Amino acid sequence: MDSAEKLMRNEQQRKLENFRNLNKSVKKGAILFTGSSLMEMFPVEDFLKEDKSRLTIYNRGIGGFVTDDMLQSMEEQIFALEPSAIFINIGTNDISDSTRPFPEVLSHLITNYEKILKQIRDRLPGAKVFVMAYYPVCTTGRETEPVFINRNNRNLPIANKAVKDLAERMGFCYIDVNDGLTDENGMLKEAFTIDGIHMYPSGYRVVWNNLRPFLYALS
Repeated sequence: MDSAEKLMRNEQQRKLENFRNLNKSVKKGAILFTGSSLMEMFPVEDFLKEDKSRLTIYNRGIGGFVTDDMLQSMEEQIFALEPSAIFINIGTNDISDSTRPFPEVLSHLITNYEKILKQIRDRLPGAKVFVMAYYPVCTTGRETEPVFINRNNRNLPIANKAVKDLAERMGFCYIDVNDGLTDENGMLKEAFTIDGIHMYPSGYRVVWNNLRPFLYALS
């Protein structure tokens, strides 16, 4: 483990410890957003304020997490909150693995995602589960970056179909939240993205608009 990875792991453990403390005082039966950095960076509180909404949403995303990490952190990221509804986006960092061919990466991802969803179904049988589509990326000018070897706009629709099939097979709701995110070439709009992957609040506002019908149907 190099120094950068060690620093990231230490930060992830710090966040998990913070969640353990925060989870002691959460409102049970609220809405949960959980996953990796694409969920952690979602400015949920800002959008709730803009909407003047009374919904209670907790965010338990952790940057850098893969599905293996979530399987080790289900208590902190999901179960301790006892949510009534869960919006989940996990697996994009699995897809970013450039050391293995995409079919192998996807197979591991779906195997783990199924374990995650089965645990949720068993521990929280009354919770409504919404599996969110993976966002597109912008590879323009970034084609040689290792992160985009597998995580590109050719493979992401394949991953989304696999996740959609998994969600539907388990009786959960899959949400395509990507309408309005792409340019005429099918890329994540450059104006929305920091690095081709992560988004500014303007991009998340598009996703929020796509989520609204599902969120406010819960209230």
